[in-house]
Amino acid sequence: MRTSFTSIPLAIALAIAAPLAAHASDAYNNEHFWSAKPEASGWTTKYDECWQSLHGSSELSPCVESAPVAAVPKEFTVRLHFDFDKYHMNNIAKDSELQRLDNYIDQVKETPAHERISLTGYTDAKGSDEYNYQLGQRRAESVQQYMVSKGIPAQDIVSVRSRGKQDLLPGVDIYSVEQRRVKINAEDGS
Repeated sequence: MRTSFTSIPLAIALAIAAPLAAHASDAYNNEHFWSAKPEASGWTTKYDECWQSLHGSSELSPCVESAPVAAVPKEFTVRLHFDFDKYHMNNIAKDSELQRLDNYIDQVKETPAHERISLTGYTDAKGSDEYNYQLGQRRAESVQQYMVSKGIPAQDIVSVRSRGKQDLLPGVDIYSVEQRRVKINAEDGS
């Protein structure tokens, strides 16, 4: 019986190549394991990564990475222009400021950061220091309740306080409706 030495290396090469080819075939087949969620416009891996398959469905649009969410401003003043001696959200004189507040709330909810929010209420200069301090506090609490009703977790609002008629806006009449505001400070608490 004669054994060819050229057939031994070929047999060894085939023995080594067969498992590698099977592994490569598995990797190729895994290429087809993608999924599309009903609300998605493209396909994703099991890790929710945006992934485009060379062999995926032609019925799906290419996956589009979402735009990064803008950072929440560290300070945001909402000039709701509360009616004189009023503090409820239905006692505001400026609906456009309420829309600004709603936009701010949406931005806070969309950010991946865990914001710690502080609210400070202000009044105009009419009335005593003590009365205005209490009125500013009620205004800040009213904005707090509004924010919570719109989906901000109550525990994320870490401070609600008043400055009353202290820290009046410079260049604005001290009795002006412009002074009746709530300042919001946000700090990344992640």
